[in-house]
Amino acid sequence: MKHSGARKRESTILELSPWQIAGFGLYVHWPFCQSKCPYCDFNSHVAGQQDEEIWEEALRRELRRYHALTEGRVLSSIFFGGGTPSLMSPSLVERVIFEATRLWRPSNDIEITLEANPSSAEAEKFRSLRLAGVNRVSLGVQALRDDDLRRLGRLHDVKTALRAIDAAARQFDRFSFDLIYARQDQSEDQWARELEEAIAIGSNHMSLYQLTVEEGTAFGDRYARGGLRGLPDEARSVALYAITQELTTGANLSAYEVSNHARSGHESRHNLIYWRGGDYVGVGPGAHGRITDAAGRRVATEAKRDPAAWLSAGLKGYAEAERTELSPEETAEELLLMGLRLAEGVSLDRLRKQTGFHVTENAIAYLQALNLIDLRDQTLRTTDEGRMLLNSVLSKLDLLPVSDKPATKTVAKTTGAGR
Repeated sequence: MKHSGARKRESTILELSPWQIAGFGLYVHWPFCQSKCPYCDFNSHVAGQQDEEIWEEALRRELRRYHALTEGRVLSSIFFGGGTPSLMSPSLVERVIFEATRLWRPSNDIEITLEANPSSAEAEKFRSLRLAGVNRVSLGVQALRDDDLRRLGRLHDVKTALRAIDAAARQFDRFSFDLIYARQDQSEDQWARELEEAIAIGSNHMSLYQLTVEEGTAFGDRYARGGLRGLPDEARSVALYAITQELTTGANLSAYEVSNHARSGHESRHNLIYWRGGDYVGVGPGAHGRITDAAGRRVATEAKRDPAAWLSAGLKGYAEAERTELSPEETAEELLLMGLRLAEGVSLDRLRKQTGFHVTENAIAYLQALNLIDLRDQTLRTTDEGRMLLNSVLSKLDLLPVSDKPATKTVAKTTGAGR
């Protein structure tokens, strides 16, 4: 027999929309960069100065269109990503924030993040960005070694990056920076020393990504031609990951997500919306979104990728390239795919109530026997070992409808860490 508290919890999950459970956010994509990094597979384009008045108008029109679909929601985060959104003028950032918080009621502790390159020119904007409403920056440092920064195609050096981090710490209570490891010819000792230096800087949040070679990037082309030598084999990749977990855990920067480490209370609220299966609007070229409509249907949106095409369509009032209604099974797959990246795991009560699907007991028992997952209080989590083998874990998690038992379908695989 279930306790009344468990029944009440399940009833609440059933009555609440995903945005009420996991939050509602806005993602704004600024697609322009000063240069294209050779490892980058995001929708970014090298371009000069933009007519910001025209871009503002298109962004405002898209925001108003999405507001009509999501009225009454409380906005808990805004994230300016790219590309390089720190190339936007602070005044444009301010006007976008103003429009978003005019349309949706902001939460009292709304998080407004902007990604920035650690160049001197962009760091000089930090005070103006703070006055514009930004209260968190995420710096794309990527390495604390000049040779590796050059290999990664970055335009800054270590000295400039450290100055930018210092400027961010002076202007923002919350900031983060990214590092890429498992780089060419990087030994375990080298990464340990570099990570210790990064931890000593004192940030409360770091994103630590293993270098992945993606098709369609300059690194991908180079690798296909037999270049890009010195990348780690599987054994060294595992060792580098283990070093990352050991040093960050020792510094109280726990891995609340596969590649993201934070002290308690400093987690990225915006990215938690993604991983927890909340709702988010995506505006700007190539931006993705997830919206639950009034009928409870989960809708995936994708904007036109080409900046010129997006701008033209946005000015006409509709810049989506694709809109897809996700089936209950696809929604269940996403909840597992994203939620198992988190240390907190996935509520199986929510999975069942929101989607009508559950994970088979045989799959859970099999993965528990391998010490890859843990199930407590109806919450499914990956173990430390399981997190390193997340794709394999996901491939074994069969889903069945709660009401009947048709053929099983396997959860889609994930590739690498989220941003």
